Amino acid sequence: MSPQLDVRSLPLAIRTATAPPDSPSKSHFPYPNPLEEPVRNRALRIISGIGGVTALVALMPGTVIAQEASEVQAVLDNIWVFIAGCLVFFMQAGFALVEAGLTRAKNVVNIFAKNMADAIIGILAFFCTGYALAFSSGNDFFGTEGGAFFMKDLDINAIGGSGVINLSHGTFFFFQAVFAATAVTITSGAMAERTKFTSYLIFGVFMCAIIYPVVVHMTWGGGFIAGISIGDAVYSDFAGSGVVHMTGGVAALVGAKLVGARKGKFAADGSARAIPGHNIPFAILGVFILWLGWFGFNPGSELAADNLVTGIALNTILAAAAGGLTTAAVIWLKTGKPDVAFVGNGVLAGLVAITGPCGTATPIMSIVIGAIGGVIVVFSVLFFDKIKIDDPVGAISVHGVVGIWGVLSIGLFARYDDAFLGRDDAGLFYGGGFEQLAVQGLMVLIIIAWVSVASLIVFGALKATIGLRVNEEEEVEGLDVPEHGMAGYSNDPSYA
Repeated sequence: MSPQLDVRSLPLAIRTATAPPDSPSKSHFPYPNPLEEPVRNRALRIISGIGGVTALVALMPGTVIAQEASEVQAVLDNIWVFIAGCLVFFMQAGFALVEAGLTRAKNVVNIFAKNMADAIIGILAFFCTGYALAFSSGNDFFGTEGGAFFMKDLDINAIGGSGVINLSHGTFFFFQAVFAATAVTITSGAMAERTKFTSYLIFGVFMCAIIYPVVVHMTWGGGFIAGISIGDAVYSDFAGSGVVHMTGGVAALVGAKLVGARKGKFAADGSARAIPGHNIPFAILGVFILWLGWFGFNPGSELAADNLVTGIALNTILAAAAGGLTTAAVIWLKTGKPDVAFVGNGVLAGLVAITGPCGTATPIMSIVIGAIGGVIVVFSVLFFDKIKIDDPVGAISVHGVVGIWGVLSIGLFARYDDAFLGRDDAGLFYGGGFEQLAVQGLMVLIIIAWVSVASLIVFGALKATIGLRVNEEEEVEGLDVPEHGMAGYSNDPSYA
């Protein structure tokens, strides 16, 4: 005997139109005007037209209904992850505006060119080799399936074909490719205003084709880090505080160190001089765009359209706000002014901090995680100035240092199973012991070791061959005209 169809599963319009006149469901449609009867009659005509279909549905076995529901869910999962990927892609505009706003006007074309190149070259490099190295089967460090390179043997449209829940290869690649572009663009800001454009392009290829995909394979791809366990503890990094942001931050640190500081950044006594950005509104608009994009970055990493998405979004917005607040408080106390550029970086720090734990933290602990990230970023920026690492936009601190904090915070504040942890209450403050913190610490060390060595090889080779840095004359003039043949801001031409 087939199970009886639950009327509540029917669309609201059908349930309302077929309900008895005195049914409570009619309270939503009181028909307070002369069109009452025509509307009622139209609804009844619709129902009579689909009555046979409704009857068939009622007679269908429960397994058939469940199958159709699962197919709809699979399509929704793919659509949601695609939309989330679009939001992440839009973050490239945010990065470009933040970087351009916090640097000088004479380099604005170069800044936008690099961010455009991140999308163009990064996505193509990830298509050629990155996706296969990251997600195909292989060893503990990279995938080796030949058919996955260039996606040549993959069915890009098959629902569930990627092996990741219901996602097709097309959907999953789209989402992961825009993540790869995010990882490489972090280095752009730290090396701004003095790096050769061609050298940056070459590094971008290596970053998205090899360096970042190896990190992904070791973690999300089920490789070396994913295989580490201490007691019941295994790694977690839900949306990539470590996999994406710390990776980009470590590469940025290596690049900034090798390319050297901008001319005039440090005085003869070693003290850091301020080199103000030319357009703070650009920078703050960029922060808002990135904040918006993070609602694709974190909730999209659920990789399904389910009831957990909005909770992840809640954690994300709370941490961002907390990061901005604590940064404002600290910088206000230190300088006597609420530096809005610093506050913008505080918001980003809160976002980076919650990216890893967004699926396991409670809302209150999300505020704590973001708030601590906002404090860390201030002292980190001041620290790198002190050791003469010139980072024009604070990318190393926001993404690298706070990314480390985001990974470690899981060992402290993990409350819920985020599908990585495999258990609730894994964090130290929830009785989970030190094991989770130890695993998270190992993850940080492994990623730092790989990315720093790989970046050192690539940047070192570039420095020894074609060079990393523009000459002094070009740096003083600005990179726009020497590197790109045009100025970002110019007078309108006038012809007689």
